[in-house]
Amino acid sequence: MSDLPAYPPQGRTPRPALWADVPDAQWDDWRWQLSHRLNTVEDFARIINLTPEEIAGLSAPNKFRVDVTPYFASLIDPDDPDCPVRLQVIPRARELEAFEGMMEDSLAEDAHSPVPGLVHRYPDRVLMLVTTQCASYCRYCTRSRIVGNYHATFSRRDHDLQIEYIRRTPQVRDVLLSGGDPLILPQPVLEDLLHRLRAIPHVEIIRIGTRVPVFLPQRITDELVDMLRKYHPLWMNIHVNHPKEITPELARACAKLADAGIPLGNQSVLLAGVNDHPNTILKLVHELVKMRVRPYYLYQCDLVRGSGHFRTTVAAGLEIMEALRGHTSGYAIPTYAVDLPGGGGKVPVMPNYLIAQSHDRLVFRNFEGYISTYVEPTDYQRPKKTKWVPDPPLAQQQQRGVAGLLAGEDTTIKPEGWHATHTQRGASFEQPPAEAQPDETELPIWMRMH
Repeated sequence: MSDLPAYPPQGRTPRPALWADVPDAQWDDWRWQLSHRLNTVEDFARIINLTPEEIAGLSAPNKFRVDVTPYFASLIDPDDPDCPVRLQVIPRARELEAFEGMMEDSLAEDAHSPVPGLVHRYPDRVLMLVTTQCASYCRYCTRSRIVGNYHATFSRRDHDLQIEYIRRTPQVRDVLLSGGDPLILPQPVLEDLLHRLRAIPHVEIIRIGTRVPVFLPQRITDELVDMLRKYHPLWMNIHVNHPKEITPELARACAKLADAGIPLGNQSVLLAGVNDHPNTILKLVHELVKMRVRPYYLYQCDLVRGSGHFRTTVAAGLEIMEALRGHTSGYAIPTYAVDLPGGGGKVPVMPNYLIAQSHDRLVFRNFEGYISTYVEPTDYQRPKKTKWVPDPPLAQQQQRGVAGLLAGEDTTIKPEGWHATHTQRGASFEQPPAEAQPDETELPIWMRMH
């Protein structure tokens, strides 16, 4: 007999008295979990001492959908309104309050959608929204405008259009399946999507974004895992926000996936009152890596309806990152990112460790405040293009941005209308290229040369 501790951890999460007599075989059936989700005042009142604000939130006629699996509900502290699990899934009246900057589609996904349910924001990768349904619903959901709709989801025809777009777009090398939650799909539907994507030669990587292992670990069956492992290279990101969500059940689900060769990452959202303290995130990342889950992103909360009371300052996120770097392993540190409103994409934010720079020296500080000089080489030659690595496809080059400036492919990036704004009577601060010069007769009278 080995004297090593069991891995993954054994045991079960304690159940509330309401479910104490449910047989284990039934409790461990993911279909039973889905069919017994809690969603009304009466449901939650059987296991939780609801506050007036929670009752008002659950009773609101125009609230975002509520559904919580019995398993995840069993993690809620029934007597603490500030329980971090409770805050994430039980609505409060304040989530209906508008706030400055609130948007329906804060990431402008619809504007980057060439076919229904497919978002092509970045040059070489796309997001496939394959369902609008989830095992449970997060109160700060970025896609609350479409997620949770009982009557609308993405159909086989939508999936066909998405896959045909990917097939006709050779610069797409990475496809992320999300929604909703892809692991809620019937297994034959999910496998059909994976099979068709894997048959496209230029699709190198398939990713799945899911919270099912957290909300419904019972769904991670041997049958599901055996199916997923057929479509490597396949990656998966789960979504854990607080150490209280990490249970023996989640650890066993992650172990099955990791043992099947699926690299696991975690995406957290920074939420006021849930995980906005450095100690909480430090504990979270340590628990994640013990389950072979790499902390991937820590997101600033998006500007969507229902999220106002969850929002923190960016300064709070930077304080957390300051408490991670140097205080834990590098692979345990997520990237803190703001997904820019209006479709600008993810921008990493981190404390400033480079504090000064000259032509041949840089001055850095470390997490302790230790300051040191790094000397640049004087004989370094910038690398030239090599025949061993071809240029990226033209469509990717068109979105090079700042990298294109550094490579000498252009000298400026200008906002739309910049030339018109900076053209005065008889002079221009920077003349546009000759081929871009407008016909003088098309200019307003006040801008014509005399």
